[in-house]
Amino acid sequence: MGIQERKEREKERRRQQIIVAAKKVFSDKGFNRATMDDIANEAELSPGTLYLYFKNKEELYASLSIRILQYLNIRVEQISGAKELQPDQKLDAMIEAMFDVYEFDPLVIINMFHLQSSETLKNLSPQVMDEIKDLSRKSIGGISKIFAEGAKKGIFIKRHPVALSDTFWAFFSGIILWSTSKKIINKDKDYLKKTLGIGFEIFRQGIKIKSRS
Repeated sequence: MGIQERKEREKERRRQQIIVAAKKVFSDKGFNRATMDDIANEAELSPGTLYLYFKNKEELYASLSIRILQYLNIRVEQISGAKELQPDQKLDAMIEAMFDVYEFDPLVIINMFHLQSSETLKNLSPQVMDEIKDLSRKSIGGISKIFAEGAKKGIFIKRHPVALSDTFWAFFSGIILWSTSKKIINKDKDYLKKTLGIGFEIFRQGIKIKSRS
């Protein structure tokens, strides 16, 4: 192993160390109360070291979401490119994948949805912002291909595939955020998966063309 390669590995190891610490601090304190000093203490690093890797707290917060988007993009590519599946089967597989995406890291995905609807995005570096945009665009594009293929084969209604993808994503994010807020008020009200299943079932039935007997 060369010196440069060793340096790159050490840099990535340190970056992951910071991300793990940030996740714990954000989980314990929430985004607003957490500080870079808190994260530095948790990572057992100096605050100055954190700023070598992340521009600010907002960028560190956003970096947690990138792992989720990368995982989502992998699943979308696998499903949309599966030639052996019909569009309705791909949609079923995509719905199952969304449950897996949530299970991948529930806390981070909830944070990601909050991030998308906040002023935090304005404080990100162009590099991080471009990566988030690119992964989001690829995922929505892959889901859109499923709806476009289904419409072409007469399985799904003919609507703009991107609009259908946005609606699909809105079901997912909206239900998660709403169910999470209800759970904060009453810990016994944990119906997220059941509600998500109903939402996707309504969506599935709504876009399918009804067969004529």
